[in-house]
Amino acid sequence: MNNGTNISSQEREAEILQAPDSDASSSAPVFAVQPSYARTVFLAADGLRAGWGLAFYIAAFYLLQFVVTRWAESAELGSNGLWSMMLEELGLFCAAVAPALLLWRVERRAWGAYGLPGQRAFGKLFWVGAAWGFASITLLLALMYGLRVFDLGHLAMHGARIVKFAAFWAVMFLLVGFYEDFLFRGYSQFTLARVIGFWPAAVVLSCMFGLIHIRNGGEEWPGLLAAAVIGLFFCLTLRRTGNLWFAVGFHAAWDWGETFFYSVPDSGTIFPGHLLKSSFHGPAWLTGGRVGPEGSALCFVVIAVVWIAFSCTFKATADRNPR
Repeated sequence: MNNGTNISSQEREAEILQAPDSDASSSAPVFAVQPSYARTVFLAADGLRAGWGLAFYIAAFYLLQFVVTRWAESAELGSNGLWSMMLEELGLFCAAVAPALLLWRVERRAWGAYGLPGQRAFGKLFWVGAAWGFASITLLLALMYGLRVFDLGHLAMHGARIVKFAAFWAVMFLLVGFYEDFLFRGYSQFTLARVIGFWPAAVVLSCMFGLIHIRNGGEEWPGLLAAAVIGLFFCLTLRRTGNLWFAVGFHAAWDWGETFFYSVPDSGTIFPGHLLKSSFHGPAWLTGGRVGPEGSALCFVVIAVVWIAFSCTFKATADRNPR
């Protein structure tokens, strides 16, 4: 009996020595794991801080734009430079999308948040937008025709050339729509809106959209202002539809109707491969002068009509941009 008692006592002492000290553990200070300085600087509660994302996007785009522009200039495809121009537009679209793809992976968002959801590609909104865009440029030129400052003239080409150039300019302006609308109303709009709200971001980026047209040789301030107002209208379509497909369709069809079908100056340039030999005659404030229809005072009337019609037709949807 005594020997068994001694053994059990020793076992109890060993258990006590091996057991954690409950009093000591309860009184020991508990240190919370603090985020690193880098995480604090670059990350917010909802992911990458908007300022850093936008700064990276802009810097990456301009670097890629420089490379693409030099590459397209050196390619010299086609005798009139049209294929080189299309190659450049394709490259610029890729330059606008590539940084957003990287940031999409970092930010872990749905790609559709940046305005071009793949499941809606070339769906109903795109074709409705294209119809609105062609109808809008038609209305603008119809007003000029009614005021006797615009004439359609006659055909500038015949046969298979019409089909060839109609297809060429359709692809070209589809690329223009993708590039410009995603650059100014895709990732940049979404990210800037996280900081200052949707409409302040829309105003800032639409003004920038207008200003980039100053690079076009024949552009003047009425055309720059019209481009900014049209850009703001595209932001309305983004707000109401939740994506950019309507805007891309509208943008492409407006430019196609202006450059190819009605064969009038687009930002001060008449491009080769146009359908008609159209002409303007009258004061520049009505015709747009060398700028073309986008420099006309009537352009703002048409934009106002289209804005009101769109607002009445497309009711507001859930906001895709955070406040």
